[in-house]
Amino acid sequence: MVHNLTSKAQRRQFRTDNSGTSAIEFALLSPIFMLLLLGMVAYGIYFGAANSIQQIAADAARTAIAGVNQTERQTLVASYLTNNAGGYPFVDASKLTYQANDSVADGSQFVVSVSYDARNLPIWNLFPGVAMPGTTIRRQSTIRVGGI
Repeated sequence: MVHNLTSKAQRRQFRTDNSGTSAIEFALLSPIFMLLLLGMVAYGIYFGAANSIQQIAADAARTAIAGVNQTERQTLVASYLTNNAGGYPFVDASKLTYQANDSVADGSQFVVSVSYDARNLPIWNLFPGVAMPGTTIRRQSTIRVGGI
């Protein structure tokens, strides 16, 4: 009879014991938290690179407006990208390609299109099984030729 009471007391004590609850909750929730945290970091890096590419296109177009004709504007864009593209966050200048031309319709606008091969960003290895954005970032900027 004494053995039975001890067994019941032990079971009651086990059911009311909360000492390992925090460890179990941490074990269950920490993978989800880490996934969310790494996802925010990965997409933050990607959006930062995309913003840098857009800024490169805009700055190159602004630089090109000083040119008198399309050839001079293209030279100014090439010079700007060669000298400045490496200074933008998350951008490797060797992975950058561009196209700079007057608009086909009437030539009143100058368009700078920039394409960046983003495969060297560290985000692609974080989530091999999760859908990620494309590895090529394309942005363009247009500026009016000849003033107002």
